[in-house]
Amino acid sequence: MITFYYSMAPNPMKVALFLEEVGLDYKPVPIDTKKAEQHTDAFKAMNPNTKLPVITDGETTVFDSNAILLYLAEKTGMFLPAPDQRGALLSWLMFVASGLGPFSGQAVHFRNFAPEKNLYGIKRYDYEARRHWQIVDDQLARGPYMLGDVYTIVDMAVWGWGDRLTYMLGDDDIMQSYPNLDRLMKDIEARPAAQRARGLKDLHSFQQTMDEAARRSLYPQLYAPDPV
Repeated sequence: MITFYYSMAPNPMKVALFLEEVGLDYKPVPIDTKKAEQHTDAFKAMNPNTKLPVITDGETTVFDSNAILLYLAEKTGMFLPAPDQRGALLSWLMFVASGLGPFSGQAVHFRNFAPEKNLYGIKRYDYEARRHWQIVDDQLARGPYMLGDVYTIVDMAVWGWGDRLTYMLGDDDIMQSYPNLDRLMKDIEARPAAQRARGLKDLHSFQQTMDEAARRSLYPQLYAPDPV
């Protein structure tokens, strides 16, 4: 059985969607990052980077959400494109992992969580996040899914972040700028697997308050010495 270490953040939700789409038997294990559960020795043994999600599959441990998606897709043979599109699959997965996710994450951090307003940081990451999402929207103008007519793990990777755009970019009308992305998000949200993935929130009560312990857990740089 697969053990799935998760929170309700964008990256774990991608994996939850895949697990529910394929109907794999798995055990969900909540990790409350505001309680610093990701910093325990047991968790760091699975992922030295102390990030979610992580899966274990027998003797195999996989961390990083897009690596997990690729591992599970290859294990099951599901939600992969035709072999001649493998290059495109890897390219778009890495695009999400190295660009779309990080820039979106920094955009929401500087807008909503930074202890001081940094206008340069807000402007830089808002611009880059929007630029990356425009690339996604342009790709989706070519077909119903990121790789054309086939629903794949790339779409799941995009979905994990896509439903947070209004909050991340502070723009209630953001989806009007990305009509093709909006179409994809609504298509995936209508899938029963997406609803089951969202239902994971009912299995565990994650801490909602951002107290000092949570800040130390999530933003240790606030307590580190200033660089020389």
